Amino acid sequence: MATPSRPPRTKKQGLQKGNTPSASRERRSDRLLKAVRTASARFVRKAPPPRQLERHEGNPIITPRTGNYWEMKATFNPGAVYADGRIHLLYRAIGGDDVSVLGYAASEDGLAFDERPDEPAYIPSGVKKAPKDGEAPQAGAAYRSGGGGNGGCEDPRLTLIGDQLYLTYTAFDGWGSVRIALSSISMDDFLKKRWQWKKPSLISPPGEIHKNWMLFPEKIRGKFAILHSIAPEVMVEYYDSLDYFEREENVLEGSMRKMEVADPSRWEHLIRGAGPPPLKTKDGWLLFYHAIDRKESWKYKLGAMLLDLDDPAKVLYRSAGPVLAPDFDYENDGIRPGIVYSCGAVIKDGELYVYYGGGDSVTCVAMANLDTFLGELKASGAPRLDAAPQKRSSRTHGAR
Repeated sequence: MATPSRPPRTKKQGLQKGNTPSASRERRSDRLLKAVRTASARFVRKAPPPRQLERHEGNPIITPRTGNYWEMKATFNPGAVYADGRIHLLYRAIGGDDVSVLGYAASEDGLAFDERPDEPAYIPSGVKKAPKDGEAPQAGAAYRSGGGGNGGCEDPRLTLIGDQLYLTYTAFDGWGSVRIALSSISMDDFLKKRWQWKKPSLISPPGEIHKNWMLFPEKIRGKFAILHSIAPEVMVEYYDSLDYFEREENVLEGSMRKMEVADPSRWEHLIRGAGPPPLKTKDGWLLFYHAIDRKESWKYKLGAMLLDLDDPAKVLYRSAGPVLAPDFDYENDGIRPGIVYSCGAVIKDGELYVYYGGGDSVTCVAMANLDTFLGELKASGAPRLDAAPQKRSSRTHGAR
């Protein structure tokens, strides 16, 4: 008997294109992979961007005055202190002689500076003149000043401890030396504008370039604490008395290490140094710092970090991006375009005021609510738990 022939498969009965066993496996694999990714996304916490400081709409708040020879070119990079119900600034001023001196201004609200004498509050002594055309510079460290090529006192930081106001600044002698200087004045004299400053001591070694050193605003474990480096690690030196520096041979051997950031995932390519003296908060010492990123190497930007209150060599959090960048015209015009450079910050009535120089020419201010800023800094900043300080960074010096 003949075997009946099998009827031909219809299109509906047959294996259609895309309906092969391998195609089915691929679809199941895709669905499974999508489900895994969806589930994983629920457990991956995306860090928000750091809180940006908000600029005052009235910036710049201090500009050069052509009627005053000593501040006719630039007024920038102020140190700041909050005392007696007012915010006080000492700003770097460059005049017609290209020498940097310090001017004074004060404000009740931190925005409108209604008190600004016509005379400087601090004048350096022993400033040498820059070389004439064709002459070689004096022996010493090569240094490019932000204007003021004839030397003077640059980038002041103010720290109030007890009834004494301490001033650290970059002492530039006019192409011969760049060192850190320390002076002080009683707060009573300062508030009454009796500028009886103590003779400054040079606290960094000669023949080296050092900037951005400052005092903590209170003693730590009973010692004066000087912050003198933040890269590659935070370095703090402790002193029983600052009279230690009155002897010329007593200096702080500061870090001369390169300031490249080792972690390629960080936004900074170079860390240039600390900004204002640290501010004490409930979450740690709030420290702003100057840095340069890879994408815009010609710009100075401001980052932020939190340091441990008891051991400030330990970094708790660092901002995942800049908290202030030179984006406005008054930060991109002037002696050096693309610069925001802060030397002073204060906390007043729960608000944070950060004073900075724009373009190395004018003084500006940016603000934030302190609690909000700290909360977002902790949320966006990656904690660093491996910050065990080196012995060198916590060395204590006795009075001599």
